[in-house]
Amino acid sequence: MESFSLILAIVVITALAFDFTNGFHDTANAMATTISTGALKPKVAVALSAALNLVGAFLSVEVANTISKGLVDETGIRPEVIFAALVGAILWNLLTWLVGLPSSSSHALMGGLIGAAIASAGFGAVHGGVLVTKVLLPAVAAPVVAGLAAMVSTRLSYTIGRKSDGKAAEKGHRAGQIASAGLVSLAHGTNDAQKTMGVITLALIAGGAIAPGSNPPTWVILSAGLAIALGTYIGGWRIIRTMGKGLTDLQPQQGFAAQTSAATAILASSHLGFSLSTTHVVSGSVMGAGLGRKGGVVRWSTATRMAVAWILTLPAAALVGAGAELVTGLGDWGTALVALFLVASSAVIYKLSRREVVDHTNVNHEEPAGVVTQAIAAVTPPPASPVAAGPAAPEPAAQAADQPLTVPAPEPLTVPAPEDLAAAFPAQATAPAVPAAQAADPAPTAAQAVPPAATV
Repeated sequence: MESFSLILAIVVITALAFDFTNGFHDTANAMATTISTGALKPKVAVALSAALNLVGAFLSVEVANTISKGLVDETGIRPEVIFAALVGAILWNLLTWLVGLPSSSSHALMGGLIGAAIASAGFGAVHGGVLVTKVLLPAVAAPVVAGLAAMVSTRLSYTIGRKSDGKAAEKGHRAGQIASAGLVSLAHGTNDAQKTMGVITLALIAGGAIAPGSNPPTWVILSAGLAIALGTYIGGWRIIRTMGKGLTDLQPQQGFAAQTSAATAILASSHLGFSLSTTHVVSGSVMGAGLGRKGGVVRWSTATRMAVAWILTLPAAALVGAGAELVTGLGDWGTALVALFLVASSAVIYKLSRREVVDHTNVNHEEPAGVVTQAIAAVTPPPASPVAAGPAAPEPAAQAADQPLTVPAPEPLTVPAPEDLAAAFPAQATAPAVPAAQAADPAPTAAQAVPPAATV
């Protein structure tokens, strides 16, 4: 093994920094539903998730091998390329964390790696078959499969527990939700921590520190597991609020079904070596659980924002990674400039996040309205007051004297049947005789024109 160069040490440190952002960015995947339903206290939840992420990092290296051996051509990759890829992934993670969107850290990493590899060695440096079969297809299928499984599981949970005692069933579902959340954390460690292992291993191969085709060394596995566990313990509270309260309102039965479905999908993908996005899986299962309960709703505005972020993740990280690679290709000063840009951008994003602090004390508060919603509310006129919609004020007396009085049209009268009139006025059944002089006069008098007591 050759000694570390300065650029290789920088790459390893940057990769662990990405692993740290991956941890607090994806904490919501494991614990958002558990925190939102009250099954665990926020700080206890993130501590449990951190410990299980560390354990999960040691269970498998299949995903790490997909990153280090399958996605790009490792023979034509320089350490600077790995550094540029990590810059794109870290910046995308921080930006989506700032706005509270649960995007995919996995796709950010792979997008940055693809963009930097293409900028360095051309499109031939990317293995298209691996990209399609182990990245793109799982990205589309995973949320759909997890969502359907969670919807069916939710309906079964409510059907089976319909006749059981309410408090006992809720307590049992909370216990099951804690267990399933721990399983998701374990699965997250087996999948996401391995991605950083794969990147560090790829950098070590590119720098000549280990032989091509090698598995991740033990120190790489340990450092990646510790970095993601520390990031998980810090807690990505903004994304936890979006996932737990902004997407749908969950009850313990739904949380249990969502977490169990997500954990099953993630563990299966890790075993097969699929670089699956845990964010996609958990988001799909949460939406499926929301639809599985009768009367449950999904806030499609939040889901749409998330979908847009998912679509943009790969190309956005790829563009930043490609740009960073072009600058690092200028020499050592170019690498230093990219590193300075990364540090400065991260500091600005952190400062912006302090304007509205989200932590364990307010994570279960309702998610505030988005920028577009606030703008629409600001320009929309208020509804008309009932007083303003009432009758108009009467005209002045001087004006009323010059103009004829306007009387509202009377309501249509209902004419009674002849039988009813006969019953009401029996004395008028026989009309009195009319004198001859009056009969000769064709014009009736006013008294004869109006029937007596003809009140309607």
